[in-house]
Amino acid sequence: MDPTETTVLDVRDIGTNAVAVELDSPEGFEGKPGQFVKLTATIEGDDESRFYTISSPDTAESFELTIGYDPEEGGPFSAYLMELDAGDTVTVTGPFGSDFYEGEASVLVLAGGPGIGPAVGIAEAAQAEGNRAAVVYLDEEPLHEARLAGIAEAGGEVTTLADDDRFADAVAEVFADDQQVFIYGFADFLDLAKNAVEAAGGDPTEAKAENFG
Repeated sequence: MDPTETTVLDVRDIGTNAVAVELDSPEGFEGKPGQFVKLTATIEGDDESRFYTISSPDTAESFELTIGYDPEEGGPFSAYLMELDAGDTVTVTGPFGSDFYEGEASVLVLAGGPGIGPAVGIAEAAQAEGNRAAVVYLDEEPLHEARLAGIAEAGGEVTTLADDDRFADAVAEVFADDQQVFIYGFADFLDLAKNAVEAAGGDPTEAKAENFG
């Protein structure tokens, strides 16, 4: 979809220095959890853009983006997004990306930091279709705890870890040959997750992965 202005419907705190921004789905917008969009806004007279991954299970009427902000290192664009309110507008382009949920019967999502956004979206989408979902999440300050609890209550396997000491073991405990593995996070997390998949007997080259930088 070409650049299109859309409206902010809701902004919710989901943890330390992080919000979930719900946007109205423009006409013709069709995205899947795990794909990403480009947001553009005018800040101090200049147009700035960043990419964010869809973290809602569908985009039929609206879609959600998980946005974190580092108060020490974050830039003006992230700060701007953290201050959005319902009724504000942003410009969205996309969706982009090929590493997203496509109706797989069983999914294992490995998430580090802000990668929990697409992770909860994929797990919820799988469960909505009657499929199996497991999430292993590494973060010292977890986000989306309410949605993770909902996934667990619906029968999903959810493991949250504050450090990586048990990460490989946690992956091995839920890994199965019939799962589609998804990996979302920063570069060092992707390396950790792929090594854990390989140690569990899987092929990390078959994982759908997105590097957040």
